[in-house]
Amino acid sequence: MNQTHGLNCFILGMSYPPVCAGALWMCIVLNPHCKAEQKSSWLRQLRRWNSVDVCPWEDGNHGNELPNLTHSLPQGAHGNQEMRSHRTVFTRAIEACDLHWQDRHLQHIIASDLYANYCYHDNQDGSLFDSRGWPLWHEHVPTACARVDALRSHGYPREALRLAIAVVNTLRRQQQRQLEHFRRHKKELLQKGHTSITNMEGWVGHPLDPIGTLFSTLTESGRSGEEGLNTCLDLSGTTRLCRLPVQRLLGEGESYVALAVETALVGLGQQRVMPDGLYAQEKVCRNEEQLLAKLQEVELDESLVKIFRKQAVFLLEAGPYSGLGEIVHRESVPMHTFARYLFTSLLPHDAELAYKLALRAMRLPVLESTASSSDLSRPHHIVSVVPNRYPRWFTLSHIESQQCELASTMLTAAKGDSRRLETVLESIQKNIHSSSHIFKLAQDAFKIATLMDSLPDITLLKVSLELGLQVMRITLSTLNWRRREMVRWLVTCATEVGVYALDSIMQSWFTLFTPTEATSIVATTVMSNSTIVRLHLDCHQQENLASSARTLALQCAMKDPQNCALSALTLCEKDHIAFETAYQIVLDAAATGMSYTQLFTIARYMEHRGYPMRAYKLATLAMAHLNLSYNQDTHPAINDVLWACALSHSLGKNELAAVIPLVVKSVKCATVLSDILRRCTLTTPGMVSALHSRRNSGKLMSLDKAPLRQLLDATIGAYINTTHSRLTHISPRHYSEFIEFLGKARETFMMAHDGHIQFTQFIDNLKQIYKGKKKLMMLVRERFG
Repeated sequence: MNQTHGLNCFILGMSYPPVCAGALWMCIVLNPHCKAEQKSSWLRQLRRWNSVDVCPWEDGNHGNELPNLTHSLPQGAHGNQEMRSHRTVFTRAIEACDLHWQDRHLQHIIASDLYANYCYHDNQDGSLFDSRGWPLWHEHVPTACARVDALRSHGYPREALRLAIAVVNTLRRQQQRQLEHFRRHKKELLQKGHTSITNMEGWVGHPLDPIGTLFSTLTESGRSGEEGLNTCLDLSGTTRLCRLPVQRLLGEGESYVALAVETALVGLGQQRVMPDGLYAQEKVCRNEEQLLAKLQEVELDESLVKIFRKQAVFLLEAGPYSGLGEIVHRESVPMHTFARYLFTSLLPHDAELAYKLALRAMRLPVLESTASSSDLSRPHHIVSVVPNRYPRWFTLSHIESQQCELASTMLTAAKGDSRRLETVLESIQKNIHSSSHIFKLAQDAFKIATLMDSLPDITLLKVSLELGLQVMRITLSTLNWRRREMVRWLVTCATEVGVYALDSIMQSWFTLFTPTEATSIVATTVMSNSTIVRLHLDCHQQENLASSARTLALQCAMKDPQNCALSALTLCEKDHIAFETAYQIVLDAAATGMSYTQLFTIARYMEHRGYPMRAYKLATLAMAHLNLSYNQDTHPAINDVLWACALSHSLGKNELAAVIPLVVKSVKCATVLSDILRRCTLTTPGMVSALHSRRNSGKLMSLDKAPLRQLLDATIGAYINTTHSRLTHISPRHYSEFIEFLGKARETFMMAHDGHIQFTQFIDNLKQIYKGKKKLMMLVRERFG
């Protein structure tokens, strides 16, 4: 408990997050003048904290195994990697307790500005100095940078600078050798079609922040004065103050800022594996953004542009050592954010190189399907050699948004250049898999193309349209809550491009839209007055466009009559042949493919357009699909049934006689039947319509004869059946409502010539059958005798 409490107090009491605490302890244990007994004491304390269950893990992700990389390159020589699990924030500091400062080469690097190959004779293998004679320090890069940080933290900025420069020179040499190695084996590696990650622990996002340490050391030295009082490090164990003359630590034409910039570019461009865990992945993104923010503060001059060119060429040609190599691993960290910075920096100076680099960076292999290694048709296609770890990419949405930003930056820069726009379009279509991001790019391109008051950029407009078409194809079979907005926007975009674009999307509508979208949005918008005015069409062009829209509408109606038939009829109103074709499609689909609601809607439309007989025909077809039970007296189709009967009544006796059997068959609700019956007895059939009044006698139809006798009998029968159904499970609170219902029933019974007798018999039967319901039967006697 004491260990846990001490650890919590230590971590919570600091202004550092847990991982920074690990880097801080690295600085402490790497103190060049640390006594052995002090280091032993710290080591014991660190091990105690390290063993506590609540000790924070280095990457914030439980269950992860990382190699022991602190010792992977000990003291300038290659060593064996030891697999260690459960690495905590103190693990690196514990491992660093084994490190020392007694290496002669290291002491010479730190001690003197003038240390070069001619000063040191123990260099048989040539690994201690570069080709210029400057010293190198071959140690695991994060560990070497931790030494630099320790020197700075303990008051030795000059020594830290010397070691930092040696580390950077080592990175440069390593980079050159990697390039040479890849060039020698390029053919072999490309034929494989896949690669492995050379850096399982990248420098950007690393717990020790090696690149950030080098960058800060170099830039701060560049800003500070080179002369003055210095604390000199004497590795024999004493500290003294001395005044040293200015010495050159750099080659001719170099500067600390330039070296810092080059170091940042090397680290950011490194191909490295995406770590496990949300915290570790967010740290990679955050660290990258922090480095880029620092780089953006540096004003580019001619010397820095040369460095940018040099590093860009390396990134493109270094194969598996570069995150922008021709082949990258499926799970390597994407380069979108870094490439956008490089693109904007290089564009004014070397546009060809800038586009080449940005286009290479557009890929996102983790979202691509795995292909066989023999598939060489796309040399940049990646094959993963490890099991799919896609679900662990917690920052994927951020990565995809950065990919989209890179593409948008290129589109904006390429405005007016058809060749580059086409290349960027192909890259977007191939590499971006999110329909929402492609739609955003399409909208961005549209805004840029139409931004000026002058004529729009037609090339960029076409790019916008192509991206919009891709969005339509992607989302056609998948759900997307913005789909309707996307369809409307695409029609707007096609309108801006011109009449041929509208005609084209209507010709291929089935690959882009659902039938409902094609009729209700696309064809309707195309045939609107605003579109005609916007396109400045003459009569011939208007008719051609309208003809394409009508053809589309008919095709949609045949494919989906339930949802498109009414729209097709509306769109074809001005063309007799097309209208007749649409009507026939409705009739053909009425038997099986359409509901009574759809048919009633189209029937009402036909009556509104002045086709009562067609409306009547469709209403009878709708009635065949309808079934109203005895208790559905508030059914939404009741108004349609009443309208259909009124329409039939207005057309004439024959039409009414034909529809009543359909009503009797479909409607079992007594109140609805009685309503229809009363309406039919109020006026003479056909008298409402002046067109049909000549063929009728002008007399009211008799209730004793067909067809009203059939309707009357059905209504009385419905009241009887409904009464028995309601009495089966009636409660006292519904008694008064039931008495009112019997009152309505009596009104209908009285319409028959022997209705009084029928109703009396009906009431007597109720009294006999339901005599157990004494209170209810007493109410029935009081009201009906």
